[in-house]
Order: sequence, then structure tokens, then C-alpha cells
Amino acid sequence: MKRTLLSTFLLIPIFAAAQQDTTKLNEIIISENRLQTPFSKQARNIQLITKEQIAQMPVKSINEVLSFIAGVDVRQRGPFGTQADVSIDGGTFEQTLILLNGVKISDVQTAHHSMNIPVPLSAVERIEVIKGPAARIYGINALTGAINIITKTSNEQSIDVNLQAGTSFEDKAMGDGDGIYGGAAAQLALRMAGKTSGHLVAFGVNDYNGQRYNSSTYDYRFFYQGDLAVNENSKFNFMAGYINNAFGASGYYAAPGDKEAFEIVKTGFVALGSSHQLSKNFSLRPRLSTRYNWDDYRYFRNDLTRARSLHQTKVWSAELNSTLNTSIGDFGFGLESRSEDIESTNIGDRERYNHGAYAEYKTEAVENLLLNLGTYVNYNTQYGWQAFPGLDVAYLFAPKWKLAFNVGSSQRIPSFTDLYLNQRPGNIGNPNLTSENAWQYELSLQYKVSKFNIQTGYFYRNINDFIDWVRNSSSVPYQPQNFGNNKIQGFNVIVGQSFVINTSSSLTYQLSYNYLHAGEISYANNVTSKYVVENLKHQALGRLTYKNGNWQLMAGGRWIERELKNPYFIGDLRLTYGKGNWNVYGDVTNIGNVNYIEVAAVPLPKRWFALGTNIKFGL
Repeated sequence: MKRTLLSTFLLIPIFAAAQQDTTKLNEIIISENRLQTPFSKQARNIQLITKEQIAQMPVKSINEVLSFIAGVDVRQRGPFGTQADVSIDGGTFEQTLILLNGVKISDVQTAHHSMNIPVPLSAVERIEVIKGPAARIYGINALTGAINIITKTSNEQSIDVNLQAGTSFEDKAMGDGDGIYGGAAAQLALRMAGKTSGHLVAFGVNDYNGQRYNSSTYDYRFFYQGDLAVNENSKFNFMAGYINNAFGASGYYAAPGDKEAFEIVKTGFVALGSSHQLSKNFSLRPRLSTRYNWDDYRYFRNDLTRARSLHQTKVWSAELNSTLNTSIGDFGFGLESRSEDIESTNIGDRERYNHGAYAEYKTEAVENLLLNLGTYVNYNTQYGWQAFPGLDVAYLFAPKWKLAFNVGSSQRIPSFTDLYLNQRPGNIGNPNLTSENAWQYELSLQYKVSKFNIQTGYFYRNINDFIDWVRNSSSVPYQPQNFGNNKIQGFNVIVGQSFVINTSSSLTYQLSYNYLHAGEISYANNVTSKYVVENLKHQALGRLTYKNGNWQLMAGGRWIERELKNPYFIGDLRLTYGKGNWNVYGDVTNIGNVNYIEVAAVPLPKRWFALGTNIKFGL
């Protein structure tokens, strides 16, 4: 049965990418902090989802958008964007670095909160997924890759409004009240532009009463981004955001005893940066940022006198990036310093510091050869010195073909939860953990013409001192341990094509398949591993868009198989009718009404119906 489903999925395009201008896509500048490179000249495996594609998807959150990107494994604990663990190419969720406009926002308490992002989906310009070790670019904790969320620019004056309401039409469970499960969401993005400045102000709110017992969610978020050009050589930018996220947490961390659990997570974020072109060939870009997270976990939501965990984390970062353009290529240099501290009722009061420096070189001096190499040197007050060299090279051996090879090293230091958590009887930390270190090698081949592209690749990754949460009996808590080497091989293929049927209709599809094989990790008998149970093995995704006049039908599908869990297929639909600056749409997600779990003991929504509208006003 598994083989039949997979074969059928690969032969029939079930889900679609939005049709877009290929030239525009190629000219997108990948938003790294230092050497800026057009997407068409990248020598790395980078996946993009643009605002045009996001607007057409049957999704309600950034988490759901990521689930349609090849190689990205999204394990949602809660629907409607409540909470998700995100990993890349068979890694763990702690091994993926999350960034907002190039600023690190991963949570230092636990990566369970890294996706608590204060940006409404309507304010997102695109999402960049950099696969493979990204330590040379971003430093520690980008062991298997990085996800960079880019917000919309402020070069126009407009108001974008999105309204949506949905329901499963299922009656509420006993204890959740009367009526049926459902809810609504609203988002607003205001963009203002002047001669020397631009502003983006975005708001969002979600209010759902859940989809099973104790699964309600209510969150509101705010984001501001401002840019000011002092003159043609100096520019300043400022970002600030806040999200308050409250949700029922039944089954999240300690099933089955946590049936009445509830959690409130509040995250604030501020960043101030500038760019200065000091000469024709030399530029500096300093930046300061801070992130605050407050986590209130209540094992018994109606009794705050017991089993309550309170955590507060503060992160301060300072960085200086520079670029030197020469006749033989471009050089990047920079420094970064970061402090992390936590005050917690069951982790304690902890702090640590991290300092890094990098050097990078990029050249196209040899015809048809793209070369990028460099290293990042890091010092952590807990784990000492470490260097992360890397090399990316691509050869354009024909106008439509590109062969690329990447090799790099990376590190992931344990989170405060990994080290110090004391949450008996469910989970306890291990202060004796060492950091994870990895080398990865990847080879890819791409063929691309205006309406068709295909890309295939293979990678091999070896993680030393791999960290896994294990236990040898249900009567003892889970505890993280270092387990020697975790060797993973992966194969992937992506195919996309667009057709113009006639003057008023078109068809676009994209298919992808990822296969991951994890080598043996030595566990004692009767040991239960969180990683082995949830590790991704097969992932097949499809996207299909059909446009006809003012109508558009978008269908999507995901076929997922994990190492020790049954595979499942989820199909979604969105039908849109639009004119000018407005549209209305209807969504049906999980069309097959499938029972499925992505992580822990949290059943995700079955068939869900939604109606919504997008309206854009010019100012």
C-alpha cells in the first residue's frame, strides 16, 4: 500500500506552486548578513517561498507554509500556528536556526518556542530555507540549516487586510462547552513610503476554540519595521515585534497526565541596524538586537498552586558585518557577541556568552565557476573554541545546467532545557552534555529553462556526540544523552513546470520527493528514543495551481512517513475568486479527514472548512 501511494503521488501533480516571473525570482537577493548573492548565482541548496505563493496557499500560519517546502519537517503540537518544531533534512528541531530579516530569533530555553514569531503572515515577503550546515554564515546552532523570514518592504503606500473564519463542524468534547469547534483570524499590514523613509506596521489576531479537548488558542501579534536613508551612503533600519500566545496544551509534553495543561508564551523582539558605504568598494553594517521570552506552563490550568513552570529568557546581540569588493572577488569580515540568560522555576538562573568572528570570500573570476569559501571561529563560555570552515562551488557547464558541491562543518550547543530542566516525572536535563558537531557533504544538479526546472541532490551528514532524549522505562523521566555518531544520507528531487493554456488560463505544478536514511545509533535494550520515533524517512510534496480568468484553484498534498509511525497523506484545496485589489476564497484542509499526529500525543485537525477575503487599499 505504501509503494502504491508513493508511486501515484509522484506521477500525478496534486499540489501547486504559484506561477511567477522567473526573471524576478532569479534576481532576488538572498538576505544573508554579509555577501549578498542573487538567487540565480547561489551555489547552495536554497528553497524559496514568495508572497505570491503564500497568498494562494490554503494555509493559516508560517508553520503551515513551511510544511510545503521540500526537506523541511514541520511537527506541529498545535494547529492555527500555536506551536511547532521545525527541522531540516532529518535533523532535530534544535538543530535548525530561525531568523527574522537575518536576525537570530531562536529560543535559548527550548526550540519549542522558536516559531513564536511576532509577524502576521500577511507581512511576509518571502521565506528562505538554507539547507545544510550554515554555521559559516550564521555561527552556532545552524547545524542542519537555517530559515530566514523576510518581511515586506515599504516602497509603496497601501493597507492589506485579511479576514478568515473556519470550522470543522464537529461538536465540542465534553468539558469544552457547547457548540462546534471553530474560530476566526484577522490580519492587517500597513505600508507607508516617503522620499527617504519607509514603514511597515502589521497586526494579527487568532481566536479559535480548538479542534479537540483543551486545544483552544488565542494570540495577538504586532510588528513594526522602519527604514530611513540619511543620504545615499548611509541607511538606518529598526524592527520591533511582540506576540502573546495562549493555548491549551493537552498532550504537548507529558501525556497522558497533562490533559488539563495550559501555556502562555510572550515574546518581544527589537533590532536596530544601519549600513554605511564608506567608499566605492567598502561597506559596514552594525546591528544591535534583543529578544525576550516569557513562558508560563500550567500542568493544571485551574490550579496555579502546583506543577507550574515559569521561565524568562533574555538575549542581547551585537554584530558588525563588512564587505570589501575587489577585482579578484568579494571579501566579508565581521564580529558577533551574544549573551543569553534564563530565570526559571525548574531550570534555575543561568547565563552564558558567545563570541564569534568570520571571514568569507566569493568570486566569479573563473568563467562559469561560482566559488564561495570561508570560516567562522566561535568561543562559547561553556564549550570553548570551535571553527566552522566551509566551501560552496558551482559550475555552469551549459546555459541551462548547474552542478554544485558543498562541504561544511557546524555545531549545536545544548539548550538550557537540555542541560538543566527538572520537570519530574516527565523530563530532566543533563548538565554533562557536550555540544553536537557535524560535517556535511552535498552534491546537486539543476536544469532550468523559462517554464521548466528540475533539481536533484544527495547529501551525507555525520553528527558527532548526537543528543537524544531517551529513557529505559516508562517509570523514569526522559533525559538527554550524547550518543556517538548520527550518520544520515539523503536524496531529493524537485520538478516544476508552467503551462499557458490560452490567453485566460494557465497551469503550474511542482513535485518533490525526499528520502532520508539514518545510520544505526547504539542504544541499550528497552530504550525509548524521542528522535528515532519521530525521525522523517519519506516526504513527498505536490503543488498545483489552475487559473482561469478571475478564478483560481489550488490543490496541495503531503505524503509523510516517519521511522516508527504509520505514513499519512494530507490533501488541501483553495478556490479563489478575485478582481483587482480584492478576492474571496474557500479552503478545505485535510480533505480526507485523516487522523494523524506529527509530534508527541497531539492529534491534529481533521477536515476543516474556512472562508476568507483579502482586500488591498491604496493610500
